Amino acid sequence: MLILKRFFRKMAEINNYLLFISSGALIIVATWLIVLIEPETFPTYFEGFWWVMTTVTTVGYGDYSPATAAGRWVAIILYIIGIGLIGVVIGKIIEGFALFRKKRVEGDIVYKDRDHFIIIGWSQKAKFAVEEINGTNPDAEIIIIDHLKEAPVLKNNIHYIKGDASDQTTLKKANVSQAKAVLIFADDSFVNEQMADGQTLLIASTIESLAPHIQTVVEIMDERHIPNFKHARVDEFIVSNETISSLAVRSAFRKGVSSIYSQLLSRSVGDDLYHVDRKSKWKTYRDAFEDLLSEGATLIADRDDLTINRRLEEELPVDAELYVVCDQETYQKIKE
Repeated sequence: MLILKRFFRKMAEINNYLLFISSGALIIVATWLIVLIEPETFPTYFEGFWWVMTTVTTVGYGDYSPATAAGRWVAIILYIIGIGLIGVVIGKIIEGFALFRKKRVEGDIVYKDRDHFIIIGWSQKAKFAVEEINGTNPDAEIIIIDHLKEAPVLKNNIHYIKGDASDQTTLKKANVSQAKAVLIFADDSFVNEQMADGQTLLIASTIESLAPHIQTVVEIMDERHIPNFKHARVDEFIVSNETISSLAVRSAFRKGVSSIYSQLLSRSVGDDLYHVDRKSKWKTYRDAFEDLLSEGATLIADRDDLTINRRLEEELPVDAELYVVCDQETYQKIKE
C-alpha cells in the first residue's frame, strides 16, 4: 500500500504533458492486448476500447468482461495502475480549469487575439463604455486594465488584466499592438485635475510608443492640457468637465436638448449616429445625401464637418468619412 501511495504521489508530480501521453499509451496498449488475448469476447477494437474506458473510469457497466486468466491479469493491471493514473489525469484537468478561472478573475492573463478594445481605468464611465461596445457589437472583445483585486466584470468576451497601464509589460499582456482602439478614462481618485491628466498623459505616451497606429481616445479633465496630448499624438480626446457643462447650459436654455444628445450618443433608444462607407457612384455630396435619404438616413457630417447641407454641389472626396442619423434597421440595409 505504501509503495502504491508513493507511486501515485510521483505521478501527480509528473509533467502534465508526460502524464497525458502515459495515460493515452496505457489505454491504447490495454485495448490492443485485450483484443489480442480475447478476440471472442472483444471482436473489435471498439469493444476493447469501451471496456478499458469503463474500467479505468470505474463505471463498470458489466456488459463486457474478460473470461481468460490472461485477460483478467490485464484487468488487474488496469485496476491497480490505470484507475489511479486516469484519476490523476482527471484531477489535473479540473485543476487546470480552476487555475484558468482564478487567473482570469485575478487579471493574470496574456491576451493573444486581435481587433479588441482596451479600456483603461475602471469607473462608472468605463462600465457604460463596456455596455455601449456590447450594444454596438456583441461579439467585440474587451480588455479592462486596472489595479482592482478582482475583475469588475467577467464574460466570455470581457477580460481583465491587473497592472499599471503606464507599464509596457502590462500593455503587452493586453496585446495593445493588435488592438482596434484604446479608451483611457481619467482616474477619479485624484483630487487634482492636473495629476489626473498627468497620469492619463503618461499612459497615452506609453501606448503611442508601443503602438502609434492604434486609435487612442482619452478623457481629459482640463482643456488647458490638450496641447500636451496633441504632442503625444493622441487621436481623440474628450474634455469631461467641458462636455458636461456645455450640455447643462444648452439644456437650461432649451428644454429637451439633453435627450437629443443622449439619443445620438447611446444606442438604447431611437435613431443613432452611424458611419457609412463611401460608394463609388457618389460623385458629389448631393449624390450621397439624396441616395442615403431615399434609404431613410440623413447625412449630417464628413468627419467633423457639419456643413454638408451647404456644400451639396461640391465633389465628394475619395477619403470622405461620412456619418448619418438613422435607426439600426436602416443602417443594416445600407450596409448590405
